[in-house]
Amino acid sequence: MEFLTQILNQFSWPIIIILFLTLGLAPFFPEPHLWEKLKMLVSGTLVKPVDMFDLVMHATPFLIAALKLSLMVFRAK
Repeated sequence: MEFLTQILNQFSWPIIIILFLTLGLAPFFPEPHLWEKLKMLVSGTLVKPVDMFDLVMHATPFLIAALKLSLMVFRAK
């Protein structure tokens, strides 16, 4: 737990927001890759390794933000 806390503390909120808006939502048109890959996951067509990697890559900023936010909430209690 302490190791994860140290890693998450290295990410500032402005950096996470920039990652959100660039890597997390890129490309913006016609639709974000993350949304496309999540639809593929739900429909069962996410089978290629490159698509799985793409899902992980575009979801990483959201995962970092969720972990950092949960850590902040956990510390506040």
